[in-house]
Amino acid sequence: MTPAPRILMAASEMSPFAATGGLGDVLGALPPALAALGAEVHVVLPAYKTIKSPLAHGPIQTTLQVPFGGTARDIGLRTVRHRDVAVSFVVADDLFGRDGLYGDPSGDFGDNPARFACFAQAVIALTTRLDPPPDVLHCHDWQTGLIPALTRTSPDARLARIPTVFTIHNLGYQGRFGADVWPLLGLDRRYFAPSHLEFYGDVNFLKSGLVFADRLTTVSPRYAEEIQTPEQGNGLDGVLRERRSVLRGIVNGIDMERWDPADDPHIAAPFGVDDLTGKAACKADLQRTFGLPVAPHVPLLGMVTRLAEQKGLDILAAALPELLTLDLQLVVLGSGDERYERWLQAAGRRDPTRLAVRLAFDERVSHQVEAGADAFLMPSRYEPCGLNQMYSLRYGTVPIVRATGGLEDTIDDVDATPGAGTGFKFAVYTAPALTAAVRRALARYADPAGWQRLMREGMRRDHSWSRVAGAYLDLYRDLGAPGI
Repeated sequence: MTPAPRILMAASEMSPFAATGGLGDVLGALPPALAALGAEVHVVLPAYKTIKSPLAHGPIQTTLQVPFGGTARDIGLRTVRHRDVAVSFVVADDLFGRDGLYGDPSGDFGDNPARFACFAQAVIALTTRLDPPPDVLHCHDWQTGLIPALTRTSPDARLARIPTVFTIHNLGYQGRFGADVWPLLGLDRRYFAPSHLEFYGDVNFLKSGLVFADRLTTVSPRYAEEIQTPEQGNGLDGVLRERRSVLRGIVNGIDMERWDPADDPHIAAPFGVDDLTGKAACKADLQRTFGLPVAPHVPLLGMVTRLAEQKGLDILAAALPELLTLDLQLVVLGSGDERYERWLQAAGRRDPTRLAVRLAFDERVSHQVEAGADAFLMPSRYEPCGLNQMYSLRYGTVPIVRATGGLEDTIDDVDATPGAGTGFKFAVYTAPALTAAVRRALARYADPAGWQRLMREGMRRDHSWSRVAGAYLDLYRDLGAPGI
């Protein structure tokens, strides 16, 4: 019998324990999906004070001694089982026993380089304890970027031979710190060079992962191409072009059980691809929830988003005056930049029958938006993968998106792919291009039978994590991990 691959994953987030966005969602879903395909998966993450699960706060079972800042310190470890996955929590209360994962309302924690350098060393110490060792060490985002460097440069031959994968969830967050943090890293000074971790005089944790990992992945094929350009490379496009032969884009999946309109406790009525009748009740419920007129034949657009320029709020602001002259309603759920919050609130007060805004993140209401809206708006400046467009497809809510990153990879434009389209895309990042895409959608909405065909086409698409997990298993096998 062929042994199952042993995968050790390191990350700073994992739902339901600690999550601020897509990274936590991926780590909450990908490891169980890999386990369901036969892999042995072990995830390591910090034991944050904010984790509410009692699994993270049990007794310390193991103590690891790790090098840190020229000396050594003891780090506790708690290991539990969650959804057929081993999860180890790195206990260091002086580093992680505080409110917030990366910062507080005043900004990022000033000791983040120390926090995640120590976390990296704890992962290395655990790796050397495991017998047999993992077949692959898979790291996620800048907080784990030191691990491939510590692995590859280790004097321990067994550790240095373990293949590493480094996944970029968002290149915009790099873990860039002043050169004075170097003594914390546990690396020879010769690696503070442009060919390794040095980045315009600073230390760049994400660059460490890019340079030292055996394979690089990101969360969509289009984003893998885009980050090799000066426009979206955030200063690292040259490094990524040099390593393009080992860079691969794999689109994220979604939790098909949590996001299922046929069995969703958050929505007004169930519905599915073969019976769409409950969608009308969900639309009326959404209109009531946001205080809009209950108008079944008026196209209702939804947004669930972080209010930031990356998400297209600047071109939406420029387009909104014209959009609100059209026969439509728009609901927005989200929070973020204060300037966009103030603008949306003011716009909603001026036109309360067409625009309704809720400045919050609310899990229940996000499901209501996906279920009740006719179309979902994502005019992102860039989008490494995006999840809401896939939730929307699942709920028969037709996406209107900018053709970037994962939005380009997951949505087929109805005019470019007649009979097989799932949404409406626009390429140029401008308000007129956004408005034109909305107008195209409204014209299609005027044909109810054609709109239902479009809804059903999207609802039939497979965005499950089992598909994604299979792609990662192929990658692990390419690195020499055993087959299933």
